[in-house]
Amino acid sequence: MGSRKHNKAEQTKEAKKQVSFAKLNNCPTSPRKMRLVADMIRGMNVEQALHVLKHSPQDASGRLHKLLLSALANWQAKNEGTRMEDTALFVKEVGVDGARSLKRIRTAPQGRAHRIRKRSNHVTLVIDNRNAKITEKETANQVTKTK
Repeated sequence: MGSRKHNKAEQTKEAKKQVSFAKLNNCPTSPRKMRLVADMIRGMNVEQALHVLKHSPQDASGRLHKLLLSALANWQAKNEGTRMEDTALFVKEVGVDGARSLKRIRTAPQGRAHRIRKRSNHVTLVIDNRNAKITEKETANQVTKTK
């Protein structure tokens, strides 16, 4: 492997070390309701997002609160020895996708039946360090200046 490829691989490895994610599959909440809560916390600091989710009345906020705590635990496992208070963690991405929907039947007038779809979703939450972005840009600038 060439030196340029090696340097790029090392940079991406360091960048991945700062990013951690958690995924929630087949959550029994409709994607539309989950997206309302996910849009509230996208881009927020982690502490602020935890506070917002804890005091939000929606049912989906409890599920996202647990997912955010899981992502924090994943970040701490990756970065042992680094204090969470010293880093500026923020919610980088929150993706809500539709999942399998359960199809049920509800009785309707005149002997008919209507289909009810009980929707569920998949949520992917990514947290990142704000300071890591700044240091990556600084190192990239230093590399270009030395050439």
